[in-house]
Amino acid sequence: MVSAILLAAGSGSRMKSKTAKQFLEINGKPLLYYSLKIFDASVVDEIVLVTRGNDIDFVKNEIVKKYGFNKVRRIVAGGKERYDSVERGIKACDKRNKLIMIHDTARPFVTNFMILDSISTARRCKACTVAMPVKDTIKIVNDEGFGIETPDRRRVYQIQTPQTFDRETLVEAYHRMRISEDIQRGLAITDDTMIVERYLDIPSKMVEGSYQNIKVTTPEDLAVAEAFLARK
Repeated sequence: MVSAILLAAGSGSRMKSKTAKQFLEINGKPLLYYSLKIFDASVVDEIVLVTRGNDIDFVKNEIVKKYGFNKVRRIVAGGKERYDSVERGIKACDKRNKLIMIHDTARPFVTNFMILDSISTARRCKACTVAMPVKDTIKIVNDEGFGIETPDRRRVYQIQTPQTFDRETLVEAYHRMRISEDIQRGLAITDDTMIVERYLDIPSKMVEGSYQNIKVTTPEDLAVAEAFLARK
């Protein structure tokens, strides 16, 4: 059985809008709608939706109930950082479910194939993420902005979501993160595979995503998302 944590707690400051980006409309529906639609129709057993505390009633009434999403079992308030929001989502998941998927709802073009492939892979490997090979040459730079290394492009991937984990593995990784000093030292933790790799030394298997599985972060991304929907 599978739980899906859908993250929709961001403020969307880079969108330069008073409206949080998860509520900005694409083709007449909020961005959040598109991820919910895919996961609600998928094989996952429950959805835990993480949003800002002040938005819980709005999300419940104007999105979940309005569009008839039946698998949303709980809506919980997010935290200060992404990992805080994920952790609250983990605690809200049904403990009987063996796998947990985590998805950023700013990625509206997740597909059912990605979900199925991720579940199958996580059952074998304990941790996986949807990803795609980078198209551009990547440079590692020093603090002064000078390039110091050029990694082999064939080994560099652009990480997307969903990311899927064995429940016990994910819970233990978060526990070890919390008792470490990394957060106090200001380590930037932006990805859940990073937590499993860093604190449990468990590598994450790459699952094929799509170059259309973009993260809507800026007004330009919103225009691209609208173009993708128009093509469909």
